[in-house]
Amino acid sequence: MLGIQYPVFQGGMAWVADASLAAAVSNAGGLGLISSINAGTDAVRAEIRKCKELTDKPFGVNIMLQAPNAGEIAQMVVEEGVKIVTTGAGSPSQYMPMWKEAGIKVIPVIASVALALKMQAAGADAVVAEGAESGGHVGELHTMPLVPQVVDAVDIPVIAAGGICDGRGAAAAFMLGADAIQVGTRFLSATECNVHPEYKEKILKATDISTIVTGKTLGHPVRSLKTPFSKTFARMESDASVSSEEVMAFGSGSLRRAVQEGDPNGSYMAGECAGMVRRIEPAKDIVEDLMSGAEKVLKAVSLRFE
Repeated sequence: MLGIQYPVFQGGMAWVADASLAAAVSNAGGLGLISSINAGTDAVRAEIRKCKELTDKPFGVNIMLQAPNAGEIAQMVVEEGVKIVTTGAGSPSQYMPMWKEAGIKVIPVIASVALALKMQAAGADAVVAEGAESGGHVGELHTMPLVPQVVDAVDIPVIAAGGICDGRGAAAAFMLGADAIQVGTRFLSATECNVHPEYKEKILKATDISTIVTGKTLGHPVRSLKTPFSKTFARMESDASVSSEEVMAFGSGSLRRAVQEGDPNGSYMAGECAGMVRRIEPAKDIVEDLMSGAEKVLKAVSLRFE
């Protein structure tokens, strides 16, 4: 449907997913995605044009629908001839006619069966079922129960996301009925990923208990690495004497500071599988490892039950 070689999406991570990473993943046979949260509409347009110079393979743009400039981005991807859009944080229904007329494949990220059905009814070409194991903004349901329930509920392809970091996770997702996988955290360690070296170092040092979910009381739960910043954020939001406005002000710009500056007071978003990321390597090697690892596991399981 998308013209890609492997059923691997790279997560459209805010401030992280740029032309360099997206092109590297697309050139490796997966689907690279550019984040729309990259310093404004013109900056995202520049990344799209740069990506076209770096690859002749399909790539897409991830649009956060709650962003102030979401409408501008929605129009701009049409102007720039983008053919694949993934969306998060809301419904893309108002943009669907424009995107469909432009021949754009629309793939919303969802966290429940109800939202998956709503997106299918709105005309989505597929959905990304993202479990709470993922980094960044998360829902309540986890990947293992979410994916098969979404698969059973909809008639469009389902991409599994959340906690998938190697071939074993990919194989598990396919066994649950997913048509493809989306991977974010592991691509933070890609050679072509332009996050600050401190960000990569924190990912490589992570363990199985290195992440924390903050922001639940604010209605915007986010999973990130445990750092002085995230621990302070958690304390502030649980303190009745601290207003939600103060908490939000404390967190404002924290992801950008982590990505661009390696700031200790930044938000280092990462999924629960961060402890499985052990080395910095080219995106091509990551994509191939995911696929070869999945093939190995699935063959072994098949032989076990013969």
